[in-house]
Amino acid sequence: MPSGKSFTVSGTGCALLDYLYKPVDFNNPAFLKILSKTPGDGGLSPGKLVFTEEFEKFSEKPYALVRDNITGGKPPIAVNIGGPSIVSLIHAAQMLHGFPAEVRFYGCSGADQGGAFINKKLKTTPLKIGLYKTGKQFTPFTDVLSDPDYDGGHGERIFINNIGAAWEFMPDDLDESFFQSDLVVFGGTALVPNIHRSLHELLIKAKQHGAITMVNTVYDFLNEKQHPHLPWPLGNSIETYRFIDLLVTDMEEAFRLTGTRVVDRAIDFFRSRGVGAAIITHGSNPVHFFADNPLFGQIAASGLPVSSKVLDELKKITERAGDTTGCGDNFVGGVIASLVKQLIQTPGKKADLMDAIALGVASGGYACFYHGGTYDESSPGKKQNLVDDYYKDYLKQVGLV
Repeated sequence: MPSGKSFTVSGTGCALLDYLYKPVDFNNPAFLKILSKTPGDGGLSPGKLVFTEEFEKFSEKPYALVRDNITGGKPPIAVNIGGPSIVSLIHAAQMLHGFPAEVRFYGCSGADQGGAFINKKLKTTPLKIGLYKTGKQFTPFTDVLSDPDYDGGHGERIFINNIGAAWEFMPDDLDESFFQSDLVVFGGTALVPNIHRSLHELLIKAKQHGAITMVNTVYDFLNEKQHPHLPWPLGNSIETYRFIDLLVTDMEEAFRLTGTRVVDRAIDFFRSRGVGAAIITHGSNPVHFFADNPLFGQIAASGLPVSSKVLDELKKITERAGDTTGCGDNFVGGVIASLVKQLIQTPGKKADLMDAIALGVASGGYACFYHGGTYDESSPGKKQNLVDDYYKDYLKQVGLV
């Protein structure tokens, strides 16, 4: 990066409104009646996403009626900006306070109250807007059902999504400035279908402009429904993987992308298809990763635990606990921020993938202490300072300092 030049990160993908319902008992008899029976059938499943239209076909009832039944008719406890792209980019921008870096988002909302809410909230964050297109449909939104007692108290969520205006965001909406960025990030594009189908061409264009490329995934219900027994496609070609410098995915998504249920085989698939580096998260379980590219060098398939400090505090100080919504998105934002910091501070040298994971783990863990994925800062740099304590502790925990 030339001296005096601001490092630019441009990202696109899923951005929406999250309506958080908590607590929802996933073992409630009313809930058990609407659990998914077979992949892609439209039923609910912990940790997964379903579209409202498909769920209504499955339940044979209006969604609002079913939601009121399993939530006891209570309103959402929080409304926030959500989505694997915009949440991770907001967090990255917050963590890059004081660094010569600019983080930009490209997406689409509707001309409605939801769009107005997002635009107002974005003005309180350091995220810049490359393009926020106003579509004719409603602003995308997701109802997040959260059971904090699920999985032995680690918590889990279910997502009921409405794509809306995201159908209207097209590859041509990404301008030359997007591709000329230092780092280009595609986040949760399975919920922005026209971008997702064009990932192959878009990644190639970014690489042609010399950008580092990163993809973080989301549960792909469209492909799960269409081909429940086949691996999910990423873009329109298996060759898409060759143009990804860093892939971040959770375990279930990794399994569905690769067609296996064994993490080592999933890693072998990504490596054989040309992915430069990959990180696979798994909730409160260890993070798996590998690298084999000039950006990070060669790292054999390895694992790192989650933050013991976060786990201890969640057990001891339960009143601080928020929910797990946005933990994965904040993990990605932490990875982005660490990578950018390293490339600014030590230009020309290989980046440290484990440091990126460390900031990701601290970021994702801290998201458990507030509701929703996006943290409202009272002053610039506040979240950076809060997460830094967990990051430093985690470095000691895993022996990186």
